[in-house]
Amino acid sequence: MAAGGGTRAIVAALIANAGIAIAKFIGWLITGSSSMLAEAVHSVADTSNQGLLLLGGRTARRAATAEHPFGYGRDRYFYSFVVALLLFTLGSVFALYEGIHKLESHEPLTSPLVAVAILVVAIGLETYSFRTAVHESRPLKGSLSWWQFIRQSKTPELPVVLLEDLGALVGLVLALLGVGLSVLTGEPVFDAIGTICIGLLLGVIAVILIIEMKSLLIGEGAAPKVLTAIVSAIESGDVQRVIHIKTQYLGPEELLVAAKIALAPGSPLETVARAIDAAEARIRERVPEARVIYLEPDLDRAVVAG
Repeated sequence: MAAGGGTRAIVAALIANAGIAIAKFIGWLITGSSSMLAEAVHSVADTSNQGLLLLGGRTARRAATAEHPFGYGRDRYFYSFVVALLLFTLGSVFALYEGIHKLESHEPLTSPLVAVAILVVAIGLETYSFRTAVHESRPLKGSLSWWQFIRQSKTPELPVVLLEDLGALVGLVLALLGVGLSVLTGEPVFDAIGTICIGLLLGVIAVILIIEMKSLLIGEGAAPKVLTAIVSAIESGDVQRVIHIKTQYLGPEELLVAAKIALAPGSPLETVARAIDAAEARIRERVPEARVIYLEPDLDRAVVAG
């Protein structure tokens, strides 16, 4: 895992969610609020998720082996995918089940002010965690919108933490509304509706993360802007043009580049070797994450045929 930003955001979220989960469970035991229980399970899921993200960052640093010659960089994508699945099963499905059960049973709340107090404190802690994730994401986001950053980022941890924290904040507001309306109206149905809304929200976030993490896990190529920079770096000196090129991320900071390049007919072996070395150096200078590069020299068949 990249040092600094991603790790700080994950640790901040882990500490906040662990404390919030304990407080919510206490609040649920006192009040019997289904919204509080759904939020408590949500926080437990989030805490487990942060632990998985840290584990993925650790295992991804393992050295390459004969069995895995390109290393273990995709471990970070795998654990982020598992996080998305957990968010859906432990968060969304449980909240929907609990909300529907509460809707049918009409169980009244007890000591609702305790729930309100805990939810307000939890909102404060989640806001701190979310702000940390936003702050650490800005350098990587650049000029992209937040939605583009989530869709295009090759670093999985920050988009996961951002969406988790955003979902947690909105979920807490929904839980607060559910409890508050139940207190004001004397109808526990609002608490149940709040719980169901939390489940739907978590389901949407989980599906977005599952789609994005699956795409990274099965292998994504370089973005058009990065690909253009790579081709531009190759097509210089003795390299006439790029005949064919493929790229794939082996991990968030490791890009594989494989290309067939056209050289002048009759080029001596020494010239070919120098051209390839120079092209690789230019690629790494412009695109530092391009760490695994294979360039195959060939004749430009179109030119020869013409």
